[in-house]
Amino acid sequence: TSKHFLSCPTIPLHDGTPHPAIGFGTYKVGFIPASASSAVVAPPSSGNEPPQRTAEECVRDALAVGYRFLECAEFYGNEAEVGKAIKGSGVEREELFLCSKVWTTTIEKGEEAIRARLEKTLVDLGTDYVDLYLIHWPVPNHHVSAYKTLEKLQTEGKIRNIGISNYAVEDYQELTENGCAKPTVNQIEINPFLYRKNTINFFQKEGVLLQSYRSLRDGKAMDHPTLATIGASHKKSPAQILGRWCVQHGFIYVPKSVKMGRMVENAEVFGFELSKEEMEELDGLTTPEAFQAFEALYRKCVNRDTTKDGSMEGVKMDITID
Repeated sequence: TSKHFLSCPTIPLHDGTPHPAIGFGTYKVGFIPASASSAVVAPPSSGNEPPQRTAEECVRDALAVGYRFLECAEFYGNEAEVGKAIKGSGVEREELFLCSKVWTTTIEKGEEAIRARLEKTLVDLGTDYVDLYLIHWPVPNHHVSAYKTLEKLQTEGKIRNIGISNYAVEDYQELTENGCAKPTVNQIEINPFLYRKNTINFFQKEGVLLQSYRSLRDGKAMDHPTLATIGASHKKSPAQILGRWCVQHGFIYVPKSVKMGRMVENAEVFGFELSKEEMEELDGLTTPEAFQAFEALYRKCVNRDTTKDGSMEGVKMDITID
């Protein structure tokens, strides 16, 4: 195990379960879903590009480097490949923290579909339980009943912890108003360019741990001058500054890379600290346009791929966006 991970801290969930502070994201690793946000705007492949590395190869490398928390999902379309990598790695199941998410289409179909999907995830990953299972998006009129199905699956021992993803404050309140047990995590996009402070403060006060996706902003901000300046003063890369900002705020950091060297680099975030001034400077990088873009994406995605795709039916039009 890499020395960078031997000291990888854990953060307790509200029931005391230790959650690794850093994980490996598997979205778009070896497979890009048809309705991925970028797939919509990407030009069609000419067929001449070299094949991307498979998810099995990438996850095998991540496990070899020392990652133990794997962030998976039905939507990612690669859980069988992830399972092959786990099987070939020799890493004991008890050492792993496996998280998966149930997609909008399955949520809409209801309990039997959710049960069948979880079974498929367990078979694909080669395990009889997941450490964490999340509702991927708060599908209007369906997410509360889906959450209640996850509560049943938890009592059956197939899910150790239940969480949510992409939930606004108001979606969470809908769960609690309907008598649902408190989720352990909310996985949302968090980085200095989308730092929704009021939302984050709300969930932290509730004792709901925040998992950050797009922690590295899909590599789209690596040339930002603030990252360069702060990086230079610590002799760290822009990615390491983004990762350090994340863990220093107490968010679970989920970087993703298909290159082994980057997997190592991304994880080197525990041996230095950003100053209060540097943290504040990074906190201030979110623009009003970023909040507006987030709100538009939320409205589009809660019904994405369902029979209500493209409509605003049931969509909350007045959520806490910041």
